[in-house]
Amino acid sequence: MSANFVKNALGRLVPTEVNGVPQIPYMGVGKYKPIRRKYAPLISSCADYPADGNKTEPGLKDALIKSGLRDGMVISTHHHFRNGDLVAIQIFDIAKELGIKDLVWVPSASFECQSVLIKYLEDGTIHHIEGSMNGSLGRFTSQGKMKGMGILRSHGGRYQAIQDGEVIIDIAVIAAPTADAFGNATGDRGPTACGLLGFALADSQYANKVIVVTDNLVPFPCIPWQIQGNNVDYVVVVAQVGIPEKIVSGTTEITKSPDRLLLAEWTSQFCDEAGIIRDGFSFQAGAGGTALSIGIYFADILRQRGMKARWARGGSNKYLVKMLEDGLVENILDGQTFDLEGVRSMRENFGHVNTSPFTSYNYHGKGNFASMVDVVILGATEVDVNYNANVVTHSDGTLLHGIGGWQNCIASKCTILPIPLFRDRMPIVREEVTTICGPGELIDVIVTERGIAINPLRKDLIEKMKNSSLPIKTINQLKDEAEAICGVPDKPKFTNKPVAVVKWVDGTIIDTIWQLDD
Repeated sequence: MSANFVKNALGRLVPTEVNGVPQIPYMGVGKYKPIRRKYAPLISSCADYPADGNKTEPGLKDALIKSGLRDGMVISTHHHFRNGDLVAIQIFDIAKELGIKDLVWVPSASFECQSVLIKYLEDGTIHHIEGSMNGSLGRFTSQGKMKGMGILRSHGGRYQAIQDGEVIIDIAVIAAPTADAFGNATGDRGPTACGLLGFALADSQYANKVIVVTDNLVPFPCIPWQIQGNNVDYVVVVAQVGIPEKIVSGTTEITKSPDRLLLAEWTSQFCDEAGIIRDGFSFQAGAGGTALSIGIYFADILRQRGMKARWARGGSNKYLVKMLEDGLVENILDGQTFDLEGVRSMRENFGHVNTSPFTSYNYHGKGNFASMVDVVILGATEVDVNYNANVVTHSDGTLLHGIGGWQNCIASKCTILPIPLFRDRMPIVREEVTTICGPGELIDVIVTERGIAINPLRKDLIEKMKNSSLPIKTINQLKDEAEAICGVPDKPKFTNKPVAVVKWVDGTIIDTIWQLDD
């Protein structure tokens, strides 16, 4: 860990080195453009693999040993089972048994079901995490207990980092609901079907060794394959790879809160009056109660006017699937399956397509889907008067969430954050956010239960809404109202020890997370 810090383009103090690796401070949106080639793993030879295509190993331990598991390696996993993952913990149980130390864990996301891994962070089996640190893992990190510094990346940022060689994965372990002995794998079918496996794509393409773990081995070929067997070294069959019922994200039910329903209604009305909702438009919304309610309003408007959306970006859920099957949206470009109806639809509906962070979010590609979306509806833990937004720490400074695709999504044509003005008597609209995850120039509209603020940069939206019946206010007015009700919030107290950094979509550091001062 380095004692050298510089201010980045947003004025945030960031380290010049993290875990011994030099870093680049955030320069601004679109400012950093690397000039180098993509990373590539070593060339493999068919001479080293079974001619009959059978790559199965007796167990995960055998596959890890054959992959050369040793101290200091980088191990990756994915989170398609979300809180129902049953594979990641086994990897580190085996590492502990073998006496392996100082592993770097690079999950596409972590969940509370993996909080047991704290014991391996404590005893040195795992050195640090480069991925979301949710719940207990986040608290552990905020308390300064992790030996190395955490690195948080968006879903697209993770693909970018692996593609660019910022993260070189030694062993990738991919939990797959269905696979064949050659390593072709899919997530959309089988007893533990979880949907797509797109978050494991980069791992399969760039890792030095790739292990597919499945509980449903089918005869070659496994069709459709989301992971190609030509990228896979070993296949392991286990009793169960995950609990599909636990892929559920957010409430996955329409909110019943009057305040949240108001946010949904105003957000939908705003989109309508601004001319965003039209025949052939595109949208993305999350799986929380407010976002789902907004989707219902969108569906009603489309149905009443005989229009349809051309495409929607998923996380898919039962409400988005219903829009597809009712003919209100032509295509779902799914990046993450949030419930079992989404899994079913992916199998059955031609217009429900599985995607990956490469196509959807990778900033170091030849364009991506994110900037093509007409409107995206997202949440935030905090927003400040400069429209900078936070999604990883709470106002007390505790790291509790990952970035997910949030940073990538705010590249859309219109980014709207429907958020309460305060939570638990704590203002959400503040003078300055605790942690910057997204620069204010990319946040267009803030919708609260006491008014709507439009970013002054969006003069077009301001003009379109000048005669609206909606309560349009300035961001400073919203902040003042929150403080009049709750008081001016105290700033969290930190030590001078950095515990994690937040990467921007291009691999630069946008902010630092500091150890809590208890």
